[in-house]
Formats: sequence, C-alpha cells, structure tokens
Amino acid sequence: MAADDGARARLGAEREQTLARLRTLTEEYDAVVAASRDTNADDEHDPEGATIAFERSQVGSLATRARRHLEEVDAALARLDAGTYGTCETCGGPIAGARLEVRPTARSCVGCVARSR
Repeated sequence: MAADDGARARLGAEREQTLARLRTLTEEYDAVVAASRDTNADDEHDPEGATIAFERSQVGSLATRARRHLEEVDAALARLDAGTYGTCETCGGPIAGARLEVRPTARSCVGCVARSR
C-alpha cells in the first residue's frame, strides 16, 4: 500500500501542476485573443497579425497538450483505484518502479515500448 500512496502522491502533484499550467495557458490564450481584437484583421498582410496568429496557435497547441496530459494523469489515477496501476497494458507484466517514478502515467513496460518502435 505504501507504493500506492507514493504513486497517488506523485500523480496528485502531477495533476495539480498540469491544472496550474492549463490555467496559465488559458489566461495567455485569452490575452492573445483579446490583443488580436485590437489589431488589423488581415493576418496575411499585417506583420503584427502574423505574430499574434502564431502566438495564438502556439498557446492553443500547448493547452491541448496539457489537457491530454491531464487525461493521462486521470487515467493513471483510475488504474490506481482499479488496482491495475503499474501493470503493463500490453503484456500484463509489471512496469518497473523506476519507470513509474520518471513517467507516472506510463501504461506499458519498457520492453513493450521498445518492441512497438
């Protein structure tokens, strides 16, 4: 159970960090969108418009990645609750503790990941 407690703490911390990152990115995205309202709407010919469009795209992409990571963390917490956390979804063997420390959302053992590449 101590291992589960450590995993739960790591995943909880990872979840909180991801939520904080997502809040920051959402605020940045909203600021970029607000700034774009005050500029020329012709992104193609306005040098500032191209920069704003790029920033909006960049921040939007980072927010999407943060949302996906949050989904991975929540899925790992669900596996922990189900008693399957640390079990490879491919071969059914254990996922090494060192791998879970580095990547707490891991679904596969190192061997299965290496074979899939």
